[in-house]
Amino acid sequence: MPIKTFRPTTPSRRFMTQVATSDITKKTPERSLLMPLKSTGGRNNSGTLTVRHKGGGHQKSYRMVDFKREKYNIPATVLAVEYDPNRNARIALLQYADGEKRYIIMPEGLQVGDVVSSGDQAEVKVGNALFLKNIPDGSIIHNLELEPGKGAKMIRSAGCFAQLLGKEGPHAQIKMSSGEMRVVSINCLATIGQVGNIEHKNIVIGKAGRNRWLGIRPTVRGTAMNTVDHPHGGGRGKSKGANHPKSPWGQLAKGGKTRGTKPSDQFIINRRPKGPRGM
Repeated sequence: MPIKTFRPTTPSRRFMTQVATSDITKKTPERSLLMPLKSTGGRNNSGTLTVRHKGGGHQKSYRMVDFKREKYNIPATVLAVEYDPNRNARIALLQYADGEKRYIIMPEGLQVGDVVSSGDQAEVKVGNALFLKNIPDGSIIHNLELEPGKGAKMIRSAGCFAQLLGKEGPHAQIKMSSGEMRVVSINCLATIGQVGNIEHKNIVIGKAGRNRWLGIRPTVRGTAMNTVDHPHGGGRGKSKGANHPKSPWGQLAKGGKTRGTKPSDQFIINRRPKGPRGM
């Protein structure tokens, strides 16, 4: 969708932009698919702050999105396209032939009235969920499972996509948009197409208050703090000192590895390259 600009009636409006909402066809969510969502403010069950810069924001409910697509070989009609405050992609409301309604991530090109399905009998078209073994090589996919039946875990944000490079034995090779290559079981589900709302990355927030609506609290620069509060603190004027960029707890912020060893390392063929993203 195109980017919407505003008349500069105030300083904050001058550069503010947002994605046009002309693609949204239903403003009120489906009540049967809503769940209460409690704001944590970045604190755990004991009240300790574990995630900084979170808190406040507009009250919202969680939309139960179907990431498993487990109603195999049952056609579903797209009833509406809705806004989801919990993610940057749009969601599509489906009604299956048996009357059940579910939400899915809205792929680019899917429209109200289209019919989608999932399973081994589904055809290769946008919005259909198929097993990787049934998807032709070179296809663009999203909503990818990492373990069969566990539900989609990757490629769910606005504009994201990956490419199925090929299949060898029990695994399929996937190239992510970041350039990373990994292998996934051919029995995992993936949805055909690219996630919609591609222009979301071009949004200009425009003012601090808009971030507060989203539940993002202010971030104080380390160089503005005292030495006791941050490794970058202290000094005269705007001096950065002799330290390399670090987190408040002394962990290197640039260049140092932050990912530990995980069992899933064996499924990653090539890490994403350093530099600009892109395939």
